Amino acid sequence: MTSPASSLPTSSSRIAAGGIALAAIGAIAASGKAVIVKLAYRHGVDATTLLALRMLMAFPLFAVLAVWSARRAPALSWGDRGRVMWLGFTGYYLSSLLDFQGLQYISVTLERLILYLNPTLVLLISLVLLKKRPGRWQVAALVLSYLGVLLAFGHDLQLEGGRIVLGSALVFASALSYALYLFGSGQVVARIGAIRLTAYASCVACVLCVLHFAVQHPMSALGQAPTPVYWLSLINATVCTVLPVMAIMLAVKRIGSSLAAQVGMLGPVSTIVMSLWLLDEPMGPWQILGTALVLLGVLLVSRVRA
Repeated sequence: MTSPASSLPTSSSRIAAGGIALAAIGAIAASGKAVIVKLAYRHGVDATTLLALRMLMAFPLFAVLAVWSARRAPALSWGDRGRVMWLGFTGYYLSSLLDFQGLQYISVTLERLILYLNPTLVLLISLVLLKKRPGRWQVAALVLSYLGVLLAFGHDLQLEGGRIVLGSALVFASALSYALYLFGSGQVVARIGAIRLTAYASCVACVLCVLHFAVQHPMSALGQAPTPVYWLSLINATVCTVLPVMAIMLAVKRIGSSLAAQVGMLGPVSTIVMSLWLLDEPMGPWQILGTALVLLGVLLVSRVRA
């Protein structure tokens, strides 16, 4: 007869394995977003339309998640409501808008590498605002990460020219906007809860994205997109937006944020595979080397923070 104590390691192993699987699913699903957007651009739609369709389809799911996460929670103070609005603006609306616009000009591999600088940007923001001196490993992580992006950027610049500069600037601004969200959400997460904050901020972003579309286009234009765009937007909203949020949240609960972040390094690798398979984007040795340097730099940042 097996004692309860002897079954604990097996149970812990299953929880860890499930957490790693969830983190991997979240990373791979999120990395498919750029590929889906690129496929949709082939049908002649603009960034604002794609973003509005994505958020409009994701809104009911985030609303359900918001109601579920708040069922036993106290009401938000007016101060926290304002913070949620700000975090929804920076973290999900502005960063998504800039990212979608940048994807019109650069490859999905370069886009994913720039976005993967998020941990280093959070580190830089904390160093500047909190006036901390960086350690040697932090400096090494920053140098490796940005050198890797520069290598991939130089490769694409030779092929595409000035479009790469504009697209990279937009995506870097997107990464910076999301880094500000991550930096500013720390104390708010402790009070509200990670799932509740994510759901609320995402709902705010959904409303802002649709309002942005309404300013630039008549609302009737949402019903005039080519049929494939609706299917791609549905995949983007569910598989590449809501699913990663839930999977990564559950993974962090099981295995912790540090290990979940390390498993998340599958993201750039899966992006490269999907871009070669679905988009036939060129892949050179400089991009491969740049990817490896960025992953190493982010790994160092994760270990130092842990």
